[in-house]
Amino acid sequence: MSAVPNPELLNAIESLNYRATIGDVASVSGLNINLAEQGLLVLAAQAGGHLQVAESGDVIYQFPKNFRSILRDKDARLRWQERWQTIWRILFYLIRISFGIVLVLLILASFLAIIAITIAASSSRDDNNGGDFNMPTVWFGPDFFWIFTPDYDQRRPKEKRELNFLESIYSFLFGDGNPNADLEDRRWKTIGAVIRTNQGAVIAEQIAPYLDEVGTQSEQEYEQYMLPVLAKFDGRPEVSPDGQLIYQFPSLQTTAVQEERQWIPAFLRESMYQFSKASSGQVTLAIGLGVTLLFLAIVLTAMVGGGALKVLALLSLGYSTAFLTIPAIRYFWIKGRNQKILDRNRDRESRANFLSRAGEAIQQKHAYDRGIAARHLIQDSDVINSSDRDLIEQDIERSDQIDAEWQRRLEG
Repeated sequence: MSAVPNPELLNAIESLNYRATIGDVASVSGLNINLAEQGLLVLAAQAGGHLQVAESGDVIYQFPKNFRSILRDKDARLRWQERWQTIWRILFYLIRISFGIVLVLLILASFLAIIAITIAASSSRDDNNGGDFNMPTVWFGPDFFWIFTPDYDQRRPKEKRELNFLESIYSFLFGDGNPNADLEDRRWKTIGAVIRTNQGAVIAEQIAPYLDEVGTQSEQEYEQYMLPVLAKFDGRPEVSPDGQLIYQFPSLQTTAVQEERQWIPAFLRESMYQFSKASSGQVTLAIGLGVTLLFLAIVLTAMVGGGALKVLALLSLGYSTAFLTIPAIRYFWIKGRNQKILDRNRDRESRANFLSRAGEAIQQKHAYDRGIAARHLIQDSDVINSSDRDLIEQDIERSDQIDAEWQRRLEG
């Protein structure tokens, strides 16, 4: 069975309008240059892609616009993967809301158990009105009937939807995930964009604002932090006449895409952890319910001696204790984690500021890297061979182009 293509590779091909070189795909997707080349070859075989060869010897990959449909039809694993993602999205949502459901059920069960014990203890009195007690009404918010909609993981950059009651319970307990889950993807895509914008030749100071660690002072002097970048994008170091290191990426200097200059952040910024996306009112309600369950559990534990009600009392006591303890521990953990993120952001920002001040040494390096920077755009007229067309037809067309060029020169 064929391997499932990397989603970043597929997205890169679509963003490049289904026609690109290896360097285009590597810089847009952030993939290793060798992985990008291997992935393109496999994908071309699976999805009916075509190879085009330019006069310069560079290879361009051309894909049909419906290549995703072709892949889905040919590979059963892709279909199963998509189905499983849908099933897991629903299952995980049910897990999320189960914490709120269990909390409410334990509160109701503990409350009813206390009432039942109280009624049983005072059943000898004729004037007891324990049977006339009113059940408390728990308000879940105006969207109660929509709490089972599994859309918790949909990103809504323009529409900010408030969490419903059950979602807010999970958010209060465990937070809302890692805000920097895509950090590595963003890092390599941004570095690829920096290299492309500078036409395939950069200095180390241009890349440093996007890395976490640049090593000790000695390692910075020898620019060892550039090694992963060179390995990722098939780069090589060049030495300027002044003995300064410049980094050239030949694979990223060839492109089949005419693209406009894009905005690139000055440094890679990590997002801070948020305690909860629940509103302050929802957090207060969650704490109140946890305290309520703890109080009911203590009362019930004192009232019962054994049996099923004792199990209920211990379960409520343990659940309420964990319900209030986990967020407290997480609060202090987030404070420490955010401080480290803040320090890393400051380090990267200071490197960006150092680059913007551009001392004489950096200006000299810039002068040399601009000298070796080059961007080769391969156009349709540069293609001399394409795997989707007959070779004889291409030779005839090429011969006609050469004859037309000679005729134009003779007439000139």
